[in-house]
Amino acid sequence: MLTLGVAQTLAALNPDMTFCYVSGAGTDSNEKGTGWAAVKDKTENDLMKLPFKQVFAFRPGFIKPISGQTRVNMLFKFIALMYPIGRTMFPGSFAQVKEIGEAMIKVTQDGYCAQVIEDEDIISLSKTA
Repeated sequence: MLTLGVAQTLAALNPDMTFCYVSGAGTDSNEKGTGWAAVKDKTENDLMKLPFKQVFAFRPGFIKPISGQTRVNMLFKFIALMYPIGRTMFPGSFAQVKEIGEAMIKVTQDGYCAQVIEDEDIISLSKTA
C-alpha cells in the first residue's frame, strides 16, 4: 500500500494539505468489489480517514492518452481513436489527462462539494480552472 504509506507520512508532516488520489471508475465505498476495485475501494476509504484538510478521490473512466506518449497500451490507443465519438455519445465518461490535472488544481485551490470526483465532475471542473 504505497499510496496509503505516503499519505500517512504527508498527513503527519502537514495535515493542512489537500491530498488527491486517482482511483478509477467502478470504484465505490462499499469495499465489496473484486481485484483492483477492492484495493481502490479500501484505499479511498482509508485516505478519507486521514487528518488532511481535504481528500479527493478522482474516478476517471476512459482517459485519452497524451499526444506523443510512447508507452500506451493497445486498448488505450483504440480509445484514443474512438475518443471523439465516445466523448460525443458519453460526454461524462471520457476525460483527458489535462482535464484531470486542471480539476485537481481547481479542487485543491477552491475545495469541492464532494470528495469523490467522477468524470462529469472532472470535465466540469477543468472548464472552470
